[in-house]
Amino acid sequence: MNPFRYERAADVGTAIATLRQSPAGMFLGGGTNLVDLMKLGVATPDLLVDVNHLPLHRVEPLADGGLRVGAGVRNADLAADPTVRARYPMLAEALLSGASGQLRNLATTGGNLLQRTRCVYFQDVTTPCNKREPGSGCPAIDGYNRYMAILGASGQCVATHPSDMAVALVALDAVVRVTGPGGERAIPATELHRLPGEEPWRDTVLEPGELITAVDLPELPMARRSHYRKVRDRASYAFALVSVAAALEQAEDGTVTDVRLALGGVAHRPWRAWRAEETLRGAPATDESFRTAVEAELADARPLSGNAFKVRLAVNTVVSTLRGLTRRVAP
Repeated sequence: MNPFRYERAADVGTAIATLRQSPAGMFLGGGTNLVDLMKLGVATPDLLVDVNHLPLHRVEPLADGGLRVGAGVRNADLAADPTVRARYPMLAEALLSGASGQLRNLATTGGNLLQRTRCVYFQDVTTPCNKREPGSGCPAIDGYNRYMAILGASGQCVATHPSDMAVALVALDAVVRVTGPGGERAIPATELHRLPGEEPWRDTVLEPGELITAVDLPELPMARRSHYRKVRDRASYAFALVSVAAALEQAEDGTVTDVRLALGGVAHRPWRAWRAEETLRGAPATDESFRTAVEAELADARPLSGNAFKVRLAVNTVVSTLRGLTRRVAP
C-alpha cells in the first residue's frame, strides 16, 4: 500500500489550492476507477482531495434553454432525471449501459469523463506501457488487441477510451466547464480528450490542478429523437467493442436535414464522426446513404491483428441505429 494524505475540500477554491500543494495529488469523486487503479499500483497519488462535498450535485436549466449538470451528479441520478430522459435520451441510455447499478450509484459526471483506459497492459504493472511508463513500449500493438483502437492510434498507444457517457456528450455538443489555478474555462466535449500521438500518457487537455465543475448540454431539439447503442461481449458490465450515439432530423421528403453521430470503443477518445455527418446532410435517409457515410468515416481505419472485425461492426451498428431513428420519425 502506498501511503497518501486525505483532505476533504469544502469549496472549489479550497480543493484547487489544496491540490496545488502536491503535484502528485489527485481529486477524488466516486472513486470507482481511481481506487481500483490505486489497488493495482497503477495510480500512486500522495494526496487525495475529496470533492464529494462540493456544491456540484444539481441538474438545472440554463437561460438559453440548455441544461447544466454538476460534476458531482451521480450517474444513476443523471440517467433517471426526467428532463434528461425526455430531451437527451441518448445520454440516459449511455449511462445505463455503463458499469453496474452499484457503480452508477457512486460514479460522478466529472469522474466518468476522466476514467482511464481498461487496456489490460495499462492495468498490469508487470508489463510495459507507454501510458504508465513513457518510452517502455506498447505491447498491445502486437499482443491482445481485441478491444483496441482502429482510428486515431499511434505507434505509441492503441488504447481506447472506456466511457459511454462521454460518447453521448460528444454527439450532443456538450461543453465541459473547469476551474483551475488559472481561473475558469469552457472546453467543448469534442476537444476534452486527446489522441495518443507521441504523448499517450496525457488523456485530456486539462492542465494540472484543473477540476471539472459542470457539463453544459445545449438546447438541441433533435436530441429528443436520439439513441445510444452499445455492442459488447456480454449483456452487462462490459466495455464497448463499438458503440454509437446518434440523433437524426429529417425533412418531410425523407432527406436528412441534420445529424449527430459519435462512436465509442474505436479510438483513444470518443470519436465524433464529422465526415459521416457531412456526407449525410442533404442525403436521403436510407440504408445506402447511412452505409456510404460511415464507410467514408472509417476510410482511415487501421485495425490491428485482433480487431479488424470492428470496422464492419461499426458500419453495421451505425446503419442499424440510424435506421431505427428513421422509423421513429416517420409520419
